Amino acid sequence: MNRRDVMKKLAIGGLLFTNPQVLLSQKINENKKIGLMGNINHSVCRWTFDELSIEELCLLVKKIGFSAIDLVEPKDFPILKRFGIDSSMCTGAHISLTEGWNNPKNHEVLIGNYLKHIDLVADAGYKNLICFSGNRNGMDEEEGLMNCVAGLKQIIEKAEKRGVVIQMELFNSKVDHPDYMADSSSWGIELCKRLESDNFKLLYDIYHMQIMEGNIIDTIQKNHQYFGHYHTAGVPGRHEIDDSQELYYPAIMKAIVATGYKGYVAQEFIPLAKDKDLALKKAIQLCDI
Repeated sequence: MNRRDVMKKLAIGGLLFTNPQVLLSQKINENKKIGLMGNINHSVCRWTFDELSIEELCLLVKKIGFSAIDLVEPKDFPILKRFGIDSSMCTGAHISLTEGWNNPKNHEVLIGNYLKHIDLVADAGYKNLICFSGNRNGMDEEEGLMNCVAGLKQIIEKAEKRGVVIQMELFNSKVDHPDYMADSSSWGIELCKRLESDNFKLLYDIYHMQIMEGNIIDTIQKNHQYFGHYHTAGVPGRHEIDDSQELYYPAIMKAIVATGYKGYVAQEFIPLAKDKDLALKKAIQLCDI
Protein backbone atom coordinates (compact mmCIF):
# COMPACT_ATOMS: atom_id res chain seq x y z
CA MET A 1 0.00 0.00 0.00
CA ASN A 2 1.48 3.38 -1.00
CA ARG A 3 0.82 6.80 0.51
CA ARG A 4 -2.01 7.55 -1.93
CA ASP A 5 -3.80 4.34 -0.97
CA VAL A 6 -3.43 5.17 2.71
CA MET A 7 -4.83 8.67 2.21
CA LYS A 8 -7.75 7.24 0.20
CA LYS A 9 -8.62 4.81 2.98
CA LEU A 10 -8.39 7.62 5.50
CA ALA A 11 -10.83 9.68 3.46
CA ILE A 12 -13.23 6.75 3.10
CA GLY A 13 -13.05 6.15 6.84
CA GLY A 14 -13.93 9.76 7.55
CA LEU A 15 -10.64 10.41 9.38
CA LEU A 16 -8.81 12.52 6.82
CA PHE A 17 -9.72 15.85 8.36
CA THR A 18 -9.43 14.76 11.97
CA ASN A 19 -6.04 13.17 12.54
CA PRO A 20 -4.45 11.60 9.42
CA GLN A 21 -1.22 10.98 11.31
CA VAL A 22 -2.80 8.16 13.33
CA LEU A 23 -3.27 5.62 10.55
CA LEU A 24 -0.33 6.88 8.51
CA SER A 25 1.95 6.35 11.49
CA GLN A 26 0.57 2.86 11.96
CA LYS A 27 1.38 2.06 8.34
CA ILE A 28 4.85 3.55 8.55
CA ASN A 29 5.68 1.62 11.70
CA GLU A 30 5.16 -1.61 9.81
CA ASN A 31 8.33 -0.91 7.85
CA LYS A 32 11.73 -1.48 9.43
CA LYS A 33 13.81 1.65 9.98
CA ILE A 34 17.45 1.94 8.99
CA GLY A 35 19.88 1.03 11.74
CA LEU A 36 22.04 4.16 11.62
CA MET A 37 25.62 4.11 12.91
CA GLY A 38 25.49 7.54 14.52
CA ASN A 39 28.60 9.01 12.86
CA ILE A 40 26.62 11.21 10.47
CA ASN A 41 23.60 13.33 11.41
CA HIS A 42 21.29 12.97 8.43
CA SER A 43 18.78 15.43 7.00
CA VAL A 44 16.81 16.08 3.81
CA CYS A 45 16.11 19.41 2.10
CA ARG A 46 12.45 20.43 2.24
CA TRP A 47 12.19 21.63 -1.36
CA THR A 48 13.28 18.33 -2.90
CA PHE A 49 10.05 16.78 -1.59
CA ASP A 50 7.75 19.74 -2.15
CA GLU A 51 5.01 17.47 -3.52
CA LEU A 52 4.55 16.35 0.10
CA SER A 53 3.08 18.42 2.87
CA ILE A 54 5.45 19.19 5.70
CA GLU A 55 3.50 16.67 7.81
CA GLU A 56 3.99 13.95 5.19
CA LEU A 57 7.69 14.71 4.94
CA CYS A 58 8.02 14.44 8.72
CA LEU A 59 6.36 11.03 8.54
CA LEU A 60 8.72 9.92 5.77
CA VAL A 61 11.75 11.04 7.76
CA LYS A 62 10.55 9.09 10.79
CA LYS A 63 9.77 6.08 8.60
CA ILE A 64 13.33 5.94 7.26
CA GLY A 65 14.79 6.48 10.70
CA PHE A 66 16.52 9.88 10.84
CA SER A 67 15.25 13.06 12.46
CA ALA A 68 15.91 16.33 10.61
CA ILE A 69 14.67 18.45 7.70
CA ASP A 70 16.70 21.21 6.05
CA LEU A 71 15.55 24.62 4.77
CA VAL A 72 12.48 24.96 6.96
CA GLU A 73 10.74 28.30 7.53
CA PRO A 74 9.57 29.48 10.97
CA LYS A 75 5.91 28.95 10.07
CA ASP A 76 6.60 25.20 9.97
CA PHE A 77 8.60 25.01 13.22
CA PRO A 78 5.50 24.00 15.28
CA ILE A 79 4.84 21.06 12.94
CA LEU A 80 8.42 19.82 13.27
CA LYS A 81 8.14 20.13 17.03
CA ARG A 82 5.00 18.02 17.02
CA PHE A 83 6.77 15.23 15.16
CA GLY A 84 10.04 15.49 17.07
CA ILE A 85 11.97 16.54 13.95
CA ASP A 86 14.92 18.97 14.04
CA SER A 87 15.20 21.95 11.67
CA SER A 88 18.82 21.38 10.68
CA MET A 89 18.98 24.53 8.52
CA CYS A 90 16.43 27.32 8.91
CA THR A 91 15.48 29.69 6.12
CA GLY A 92 13.18 32.60 5.31
CA ALA A 93 15.26 35.67 6.18
CA HIS A 94 16.83 36.24 2.75
CA ILE A 95 15.40 38.37 -0.06
CA SER A 96 16.26 35.96 -2.88
CA LEU A 97 19.16 33.85 -4.10
CA THR A 98 20.28 36.64 -6.45
CA GLU A 99 19.80 39.62 -4.09
CA GLY A 100 22.14 39.11 -1.18
CA TRP A 101 24.68 40.57 1.19
CA ASN A 102 27.13 41.68 -1.51
CA ASN A 103 24.89 44.61 -2.46
CA PRO A 104 24.59 47.44 0.11
CA LYS A 105 21.16 48.29 -1.32
CA ASN A 106 19.88 45.09 0.26
CA HIS A 107 21.41 45.61 3.68
CA GLU A 108 18.58 47.50 5.39
CA VAL A 109 16.02 44.82 4.52
CA LEU A 110 18.39 41.93 5.19
CA ILE A 111 19.54 43.25 8.56
CA GLY A 112 15.93 43.66 9.71
CA ASN A 113 14.97 40.21 8.44
CA TYR A 114 17.95 38.44 9.98
CA LEU A 115 17.72 40.12 13.38
CA LYS A 116 14.10 38.95 13.54
CA HIS A 117 14.83 35.43 12.30
CA ILE A 118 17.80 34.95 14.63
CA ASP A 119 15.35 35.31 17.50
CA LEU A 120 12.81 32.99 15.85
CA VAL A 121 15.47 30.31 15.28
CA ALA A 122 16.94 30.61 18.77
CA ASP A 123 13.54 30.68 20.48
CA ALA A 124 12.64 27.44 18.70
CA GLY A 125 15.85 25.82 19.93
CA TYR A 126 17.44 25.58 16.50
CA LYS A 127 20.93 26.65 15.47
CA ASN A 128 21.51 27.29 11.75
CA LEU A 129 20.19 30.07 9.49
CA ILE A 130 21.05 30.21 5.79
CA CYS A 131 22.15 33.29 3.82
CA PHE A 132 23.34 34.08 0.29
CA SER A 133 25.92 36.34 -1.31
CA GLY A 134 23.75 37.39 -4.25
CA ASN A 135 24.82 37.85 -7.86
CA ARG A 136 27.83 39.85 -9.03
CA ASN A 137 26.08 42.13 -11.53
CA GLY A 138 29.48 43.42 -12.65
CA MET A 139 30.90 43.72 -9.12
CA ASP A 140 34.44 42.48 -8.53
CA GLU A 141 35.17 39.93 -5.80
CA GLU A 142 36.95 42.32 -3.42
CA GLU A 143 34.07 44.80 -3.47
CA GLY A 144 31.67 41.93 -2.86
CA LEU A 145 33.70 40.74 0.13
CA MET A 146 33.82 44.20 1.67
CA ASN A 147 30.09 44.71 1.19
CA CYS A 148 29.28 41.32 2.72
CA VAL A 149 31.50 42.04 5.73
CA ALA A 150 29.92 45.46 6.26
CA GLY A 151 26.41 44.03 6.20
CA LEU A 152 26.95 40.78 8.06
CA LYS A 153 28.78 42.52 10.92
CA GLN A 154 25.45 44.19 11.73
CA ILE A 155 23.89 40.84 12.65
CA ILE A 156 26.80 38.69 13.86
CA GLU A 157 26.81 40.07 17.40
CA LYS A 158 23.12 39.17 17.76
CA ALA A 159 23.81 35.71 16.31
CA GLU A 160 26.63 35.18 18.82
CA LYS A 161 24.45 36.20 21.76
CA ARG A 162 21.60 33.90 20.67
CA GLY A 163 23.79 30.96 19.66
CA VAL A 164 22.74 31.00 16.01
CA VAL A 165 25.19 30.26 13.18
CA ILE A 166 24.70 32.24 9.96
CA GLN A 167 25.68 30.01 7.04
CA MET A 168 26.33 31.26 3.51
CA GLU A 169 25.73 28.64 0.86
CA LEU A 170 28.28 28.10 -1.90
CA PHE A 171 26.62 27.67 -5.33
CA ASN A 172 27.93 26.83 -8.77
CA SER A 173 27.67 29.63 -11.32
CA LYS A 174 28.26 27.37 -14.33
CA VAL A 175 25.00 25.40 -14.41
CA ASP A 176 22.40 26.38 -11.82
CA HIS A 177 23.10 29.91 -10.57
CA PRO A 178 24.76 32.07 -13.25
CA ASP A 179 26.63 35.11 -11.89
CA TYR A 180 26.35 34.04 -8.22
CA MET A 181 29.26 35.53 -6.31
CA ALA A 182 29.97 32.91 -3.61
CA ASP A 183 30.84 30.26 -6.19
CA SER A 184 34.20 29.13 -4.80
CA SER A 185 35.38 27.81 -1.47
CA SER A 186 38.32 30.27 -1.49
CA TRP A 187 36.02 33.32 -1.71
CA GLY A 188 33.82 32.00 1.07
CA ILE A 189 36.78 31.14 3.29
CA GLU A 190 38.17 34.65 2.88
CA LEU A 191 34.81 36.03 3.99
CA CYS A 192 34.93 33.81 7.09
CA LYS A 193 38.43 35.02 7.91
CA ARG A 194 37.41 38.67 7.67
CA LEU A 195 34.32 38.23 9.84
CA GLU A 196 36.31 36.36 12.51
CA SER A 197 33.28 34.77 14.16
CA ASP A 198 32.46 31.18 15.02
CA ASN A 199 28.86 32.14 14.30
CA PHE A 200 29.49 32.59 10.60
CA LYS A 201 30.24 29.51 8.50
CA LEU A 202 29.92 28.20 4.96
CA LEU A 203 27.30 25.75 3.80
CA TYR A 204 29.57 23.56 1.70
CA ASP A 205 27.38 22.12 -1.06
CA ILE A 206 29.28 19.14 -2.46
CA TYR A 207 27.29 19.11 -5.70
CA HIS A 208 27.93 22.77 -6.43
CA MET A 209 31.61 22.68 -5.53
CA GLN A 210 32.24 19.56 -7.61
CA ILE A 211 30.98 21.49 -10.64
CA MET A 212 33.05 24.58 -9.82
CA GLU A 213 36.36 23.22 -8.55
CA GLY A 214 36.32 19.50 -7.68
CA ASN A 215 38.97 18.31 -5.19
CA ILE A 216 36.21 17.79 -2.65
CA ILE A 217 37.92 15.62 -0.03
CA ASP A 218 41.15 17.63 0.03
CA THR A 219 39.16 20.87 0.38
CA ILE A 220 37.20 19.44 3.31
CA GLN A 221 40.32 18.14 5.01
CA LYS A 222 42.16 21.46 4.75
CA ASN A 223 39.28 23.88 5.40
CA HIS A 224 36.70 22.04 7.49
CA GLN A 225 36.85 24.65 10.25
CA TYR A 226 35.03 27.06 7.92
CA PHE A 227 32.31 24.58 6.91
CA GLY A 228 29.28 24.45 9.18
CA HIS A 229 26.92 22.34 7.08
CA TYR A 230 26.93 20.03 4.05
CA HIS A 231 24.57 19.33 1.15
CA THR A 232 24.67 16.40 -1.26
CA ALA A 233 23.54 15.62 -4.82
CA GLY A 234 24.80 13.62 -7.77
CA VAL A 235 26.99 15.16 -10.47
CA PRO A 236 26.01 15.69 -13.22
CA GLY A 237 22.30 16.42 -13.07
CA ARG A 238 21.65 16.83 -9.32
CA HIS A 239 20.04 13.41 -9.13
CA GLU A 240 20.67 10.27 -7.06
CA ILE A 241 24.05 9.97 -5.33
CA ASP A 242 24.51 6.31 -6.33
CA ASP A 243 26.89 4.82 -8.91
CA SER A 244 25.08 6.63 -11.74
CA GLN A 245 27.18 9.76 -11.07
CA GLU A 246 30.83 10.72 -10.58
CA LEU A 247 31.17 11.38 -6.83
CA TYR A 248 31.84 8.59 -4.33
CA TYR A 249 29.91 9.71 -1.29
CA PRO A 250 31.03 7.05 1.21
CA ALA A 251 34.62 8.34 0.93
CA ILE A 252 33.44 11.94 1.23
CA MET A 253 31.43 11.08 4.35
CA LYS A 254 34.47 9.37 5.88
CA ALA A 255 36.51 12.51 5.24
CA ILE A 256 33.84 14.65 6.92
CA VAL A 257 33.66 12.37 9.97
CA ALA A 258 37.47 12.35 10.25
CA THR A 259 37.43 16.14 10.76
CA GLY A 260 35.38 15.72 13.92
CA TYR A 261 32.31 17.32 12.36
CA LYS A 262 29.15 16.92 14.48
CA GLY A 263 26.63 18.85 12.37
CA TYR A 264 24.22 17.70 9.68
CA VAL A 265 24.61 16.37 6.15
CA ALA A 266 21.45 17.09 4.16
CA GLN A 267 20.36 15.25 1.02
CA GLU A 268 19.50 17.79 -1.70
CA PHE A 269 19.20 15.63 -4.80
CA ILE A 270 16.22 15.41 -7.18
CA PRO A 271 15.32 11.73 -7.58
CA LEU A 272 14.77 10.28 -11.02
CA ALA A 273 13.40 7.04 -9.56
CA LYS A 274 9.63 6.56 -9.43
CA ASP A 275 9.89 5.60 -5.78
CA LYS A 276 11.33 8.81 -4.32
CA ASP A 277 10.95 7.54 -0.76
CA LEU A 278 13.17 4.55 -1.53
CA ALA A 279 15.68 6.80 -3.31
CA LEU A 280 16.02 8.90 -0.16
CA LYS A 281 16.38 5.82 2.02
CA LYS A 282 19.16 4.50 -0.23
CA ALA A 283 20.96 7.85 -0.12
CA ILE A 284 20.85 7.90 3.67
CA GLN A 285 22.21 4.36 3.77
CA LEU A 286 24.99 5.25 1.31
CA CYS A 287 26.09 8.19 3.45
CA ASP A 288 25.84 6.37 6.75
CA ILE A 289 29.41 5.25 7.41
